[in-house]
Amino acid sequence: MIELITQSSFTEIAALLVLAAAMGFIGLFLKQPLIVSFIAVGLISGPSVLDIVHSKEQIQLLSELGIAVLLFLVGIKLDVKLIRSIGSVSIMTGLGQVAFTSIVGYFIGLAIGLDHITSLYVAVALTFSSTIIIVKLLSDKREIDSLHGKIALGFLIVQDLVVVVAMIVLATIGIGSGHGGDANTAIWQVGLAGAGLLLFVIIFVRYIANPLTQQLAKTPELLVIYAIAQAALFAAIGNIIGLGMEVGGLLAGVALASTPYRESIAARLAPLRDFLLLFFFIALGATLDLSQLGAHMSGAAIFSLFVLVGNPLIVLAIMGAMGYRKRTGFLAGLTVAQISEFSLIFITMGVSLGHVQHDILGLVTLVGIVTITASTYMITYSHQLYAFFEPVIGIFERPGTPREQATELPSGNAYQVVIFGLGRLGTEIASRLKEKGISVLGLDFNPAAIKHWRYLGLDTEYGDVTDPEFITELPLKQTQWLISTIPQHHIGIASEDTRKTIIQLTRSAGFTGQLATVSHSKVDTEELKLLGVDLVLEPFQDAADRATELLLEGLNNPSLQPPS
Repeated sequence: MIELITQSSFTEIAALLVLAAAMGFIGLFLKQPLIVSFIAVGLISGPSVLDIVHSKEQIQLLSELGIAVLLFLVGIKLDVKLIRSIGSVSIMTGLGQVAFTSIVGYFIGLAIGLDHITSLYVAVALTFSSTIIIVKLLSDKREIDSLHGKIALGFLIVQDLVVVVAMIVLATIGIGSGHGGDANTAIWQVGLAGAGLLLFVIIFVRYIANPLTQQLAKTPELLVIYAIAQAALFAAIGNIIGLGMEVGGLLAGVALASTPYRESIAARLAPLRDFLLLFFFIALGATLDLSQLGAHMSGAAIFSLFVLVGNPLIVLAIMGAMGYRKRTGFLAGLTVAQISEFSLIFITMGVSLGHVQHDILGLVTLVGIVTITASTYMITYSHQLYAFFEPVIGIFERPGTPREQATELPSGNAYQVVIFGLGRLGTEIASRLKEKGISVLGLDFNPAAIKHWRYLGLDTEYGDVTDPEFITELPLKQTQWLISTIPQHHIGIASEDTRKTIIQLTRSAGFTGQLATVSHSKVDTEELKLLGVDLVLEPFQDAADRATELLLEGLNNPSLQPPS
């Protein structure tokens, strides 16, 4: 059967895609991101298991295109305006985590018997966290706009900058190592070529990028094709002049980073990136001998433990020292408890330059499998983990948490109505109640929503409504109604119902008033009533009922009938 598959490149690719779909389906049930499934596909399809990868040139080509697109998408996010807006906490936390991980990781490498160069490579590889995984998980949990979510995105940008620097440094080292005695001459030649390419990017950004993409955007499909073409072209140029296709791909993205269409380009290329990355991991798996990975089990376990525990702790410590609450630091810290696809690309470059042995790629792959798998569960169940560790992480919180003092309650802390969730429904309810003279307090963990409410003149406070400590501090004694406009949402195949958490926490905190929550289904409504909810709000049902009433009034009003 295996021989039949490998007789045709097309049949081989088809078999790999079927295997990828099957592994992705299994990963879905295990609540794992696609990257873990892709790594598994690479290992299973490799020589140690099924040995179905024989069209190596074709797969390598797709792999290289995938890397170019991946780095293009990193570059397109490196907008100067965005970098300026990430804030001091993201810069300090990002740089602190990178420095801590690389320094401590280097000494761990030496301690387990790796040489100095290999220890340095592995240590740097451990500093990269997967933007794809973190953004996906935070988005699924609806925490991408929370304070800890915004901080996490900020230090991911810092890590992306480190990726850029690391790739350029490796490209420069590769120039020197590949030209023997003419290394200095080669470096100067490539340096001049690289400066020329950078100058072209600057001119392109200044004079060409916006008008060109504006014209291309009239046909969205053409804009996407052009973006792929630019990524491939710059990667090819980078490879020709000696900078490497990785640096070329990054510069291709930077060239479009300031255009108004960068988000659209990134969104449309994300599925292609994921598809092509599959072939990177397949190409990786084809070079790994699983029988040799056993020699690195102990080292992989040590490095994995370091990433899973050390990275979150350093983020928690830095944010605590800067004046953030331990909860904010803990939730942000969990997002860096894994390595990323860039870690494997970085080590692959080191192998190609002859700086590290090929078996080190297997070591980092094992660390990737362990940390990505474990951190996915850690981020998914972050609130439960915080509740478990909360008694012992108080040392990381400064008295008064000055960075979050801006969220203190306004004076006169007696409110008739407290609303959880400051979206459109919560805002409209609060505005109408305020017009009727009712005192309302709004709660959310989205800083942008807090700012909007204060602009509207509504009392509000930043906080996570699933935090028991936060709930106990609320002025609920004189509150008559608690209203939750937060809908139920899903994480993978699991369900996390924030409304039920609110009911439990507020009742435990001594709230004796009435509860109102949002529901979007009849089954949901019945379940909420059984939990003791006094009023179930059904926005879609209520809007449909009102729309029907207005339509019926129009149908029954002769003056509104069309002429016969």
